[in-house]
Amino acid sequence: MFRRLFTILAVLLTGPALAGVSAASAAPAADYSGIVKLSNCSGSLVRLPQSDEFDRALVLTNGHCLESGMPEAGEVLVNRPANRKMVLLGADGRELGQIRATKLVYATMTDTDVALYALDSSYREIARDFGGHPLTVAASPANVGTPVSVVSGFFTRTWNCSIERVVYSVREAGWTWKDSIRYAPGCDTVHGTSGSPIVDQGSREVVGINNTGNDNGEVCTFNNPCEVDENGVVFARQGLTYGQQTYRIPACFAKNNQLSLVRDGCLLPKPNVALPVPIPA
Repeated sequence: MFRRLFTILAVLLTGPALAGVSAASAAPAADYSGIVKLSNCSGSLVRLPQSDEFDRALVLTNGHCLESGMPEAGEVLVNRPANRKMVLLGADGRELGQIRATKLVYATMTDTDVALYALDSSYREIARDFGGHPLTVAASPANVGTPVSVVSGFFTRTWNCSIERVVYSVREAGWTWKDSIRYAPGCDTVHGTSGSPIVDQGSREVVGINNTGNDNGEVCTFNNPCEVDENGVVFARQGLTYGQQTYRIPACFAKNNQLSLVRDGCLLPKPNVALPVPIPA
């Protein structure tokens, strides 16, 4: 799919793409504050606009980066026990230490491609123990033309470009995502960059999550996403890369970083069955 790392061989085969990373004019220096390395993907330590320093910290990545496998189309996972270790990076890209997720708060690959984990530590504890600080998830949609950085914890590498287009929908195999970000040239992301935050270079807020790219020019197949507009017109081109917006997330959380899919304004997909009993914070 997707920019997830499947095998070391796949990474080696993408060597030329890695070597071709380009920086947008006047791009900021690489900053890995809040960036997270997972076993198979990238991620970020994030807070919501309403988060408090004493709240359990959250890590944001793709739904297809779950250790248990990719959610099916239409599947939504909420409040599941987890035991996943991750590595938090500092501003210069060095490892600050290991953090641990104890709950999968939310995950889906329907309409978007997102997973949110709750850690066993608060933002305050992470700042005290590691000197690490979160990025903030923007509550507003991304704008075309905005300069962004795709920051990968897996590779400790940054791609700089701008948002070329907000696509009505992107389809890949059996999954469809809405209001997707298409990158302008410069963000030629590779497998292993899945889950990397798309960071607005001006505000330093997270406006999306990197998730896929068209590998060989096929149309709407696995690893070859296509664009589908309001009229059903399909378009695909080899080399186009995409991310999914994250502005819908903040409205779905109440105080104490507690997920609440019934809140007014919450537009994240909801499970088709009754929600499980929440795991205590």
